[in-house]
Amino acid sequence: MEAVSRTAQWTAAARALETDREDRLFADPHARTVAGTTGFELLERYAGAGTVPFLAIRTTYLDRAIERAVRERGLRQVVFLAAGMDTRYYRLDWPDGITLYELDRPALLEAKAALLAGEPEPVGRERRTVAVDLREDWTGALKEAGWQAERPTLWVVEGLLFFLPETAVRTLLATLWQHSAPSSVLLGDVISEAALRNPLSRPFMKALEEDGNPWLFGTEEPEELLVSCGWTVQEVRQPGEEGADFGRWPYPVPPRETPRVPRSFLFTATRDEVTS
Repeated sequence: MEAVSRTAQWTAAARALETDREDRLFADPHARTVAGTTGFELLERYAGAGTVPFLAIRTTYLDRAIERAVRERGLRQVVFLAAGMDTRYYRLDWPDGITLYELDRPALLEAKAALLAGEPEPVGRERRTVAVDLREDWTGALKEAGWQAERPTLWVVEGLLFFLPETAVRTLLATLWQHSAPSSVLLGDVISEAALRNPLSRPFMKALEEDGNPWLFGTEEPEELLVSCGWTVQEVRQPGEEGADFGRWPYPVPPRETPRVPRSFLFTATRDEVTS
């Protein structure tokens, strides 16, 4: 499997660990299957930097935000960009008639399909995989798969933006906004620029780079990033803050104005009707 795809197994292994806890925040019965031995080896290699509690928090935040957006806005098409080993198609309580689109590279989608072969298909929902390279034009392939631009969409960019250079990040976010009907929602995460450069992060960042998965982008102002690409920011949370803690974050959360602090941000943004 391609190097960048292996990190999807790493995050799946973290979901498996959370699932094994008696006080689990979520249950992912497929996580251990898609993680494989590679995922748990990477979990040990990337240990430290608060990665395991963060991944549990990120999954929980996005699970709840996804369910809330679908319920409150009546969304019936969901697009996971760089879907990786995501298993929400199986494990979330989706309404009948919803379609999930999973976008990723062909090799990863094929590997995931092989790992999950034989799993019973949930009733009342549909999943369509779309093999693309997000660094190239991918909207045409999504439309060919049945996605409808005139209908509101829930976009999920989980664990993606920090792998891209800044120009590509801004292009992607702007493209999502341009292809969003009113009432669409964008969910995702991003890190601070300080997280790329802080000495405490160096061993983790070095390991990622050695494995061919360097993190390239961070921002101290996720709100500005989203607004500059057209989005209306509903919330930005750091792990440990209200709404993004869930009893898992073991560290204090420095104020945003404190400089040079490694941070992760979880965000919800929308494209709503323009009123004059």
